[in-house]
Amino acid sequence: MVTVRARVPFKVGQKSHIPAELLSFNELASGKEHVALIFRGADKGDVPPLVRMHSECLTGDVFHSSRCDCGEQLDETIERMGQEGGVLLYLRQEGRGIGLYNKIDAYELQSQGMNTYEANNHLGFGDDLRDFTEAAMMLKALGINAIRLITNNPKKISDLESLGIEIAEVVGTKAYVKDGNENYLRTKASHGKHRFHFD
Repeated sequence: MVTVRARVPFKVGQKSHIPAELLSFNELASGKEHVALIFRGADKGDVPPLVRMHSECLTGDVFHSSRCDCGEQLDETIERMGQEGGVLLYLRQEGRGIGLYNKIDAYELQSQGMNTYEANNHLGFGDDLRDFTEAAMMLKALGINAIRLITNNPKKISDLESLGIEIAEVVGTKAYVKDGNENYLRTKASHGKHRFHFD
């Protein structure tokens, strides 16, 4: 199922040259180009590896949008895995699965006063359309059946467990509050039951 492995250095903040292997996969029914980044130290014998499933967020990951904290969570994960090792699954499921253009439509509705879930619902979508079946397949293709999952999202925990992945530990990320995203984060905590704490 793994097709190509390529070594790639990453730069996050002031930290440069965090080495990782970038893996591509075939046999994914969706045809989406999900990738895995394997950081040195991921295989520590009896200790399950740190794993994060990070859904693509063009606006946050690339353009550092103030509407979310996706880019900051991704940077935190890469920094941590650069020190401790781990596996980052970068999943092409933009906008909690509704796609980039629909997410932009949802942004406009949020500008009119809707929260992130209300906007998606108004467009005819559920709260979260992401499917983590292929993420579980990717982990199993790497020989990983038990993990320490980096997430604040209880849906990711329950979905992975239902797909046969043992969650040995849940490791939370920080809540990155900035101008423009506090209501978004508080809605994720109250409506989506995300498990993070505000200072």
